[in-house]
Amino acid sequence: MRLSSLKTYLSGIDRFTISLPDGSHVPGHFHVTEVGEVTKHFIDCGGTVRRERVASLQLWSANDYDHRLAPDKLIKIVEIAKRDLGLGDLDIEVEYQGEQTIQKFGLEATDDGLVLTTKLTDCLAKDNCGVPDKPKVSLSAFTAKSASSCAPGSGCC
Repeated sequence: MRLSSLKTYLSGIDRFTISLPDGSHVPGHFHVTEVGEVTKHFIDCGGTVRRERVASLQLWSANDYDHRLAPDKLIKIVEIAKRDLGLGDLDIEVEYQGEQTIQKFGLEATDDGLVLTTKLTDCLAKDNCGVPDKPKVSLSAFTAKSASSCAPGSGCC
């Protein structure tokens, strides 16, 4: 989800929830403690220089149980970050405290609210670093053996 999509989603609602990938919910009294840009400048295993930019939202739940972040307040926070930090319409990455460390998620809007989505690692240079691709096999290429080729007692199975 990009920042523009988040603003569009929030502009049409009075309240929202955020779900984790396992279906549990971020407590309703969460705060957005940071909105920023994270730039990652790196070399992949194939030697290609890469740069990634994301808008980072950090969620935090405190003991302030009466707190509820209204959609219009989050829109204002995002607009200030875009103005003062020069954020473009970047993809969003959400940081949220896991059991032992900060976890990073993608963000998606559904009919039921916002959902934190899992992020996976992958090799970005499979053609250069020697990781073999798994062969793609069409299931239609497999055919069942005819009944006459393997009869009970024939010793074929």
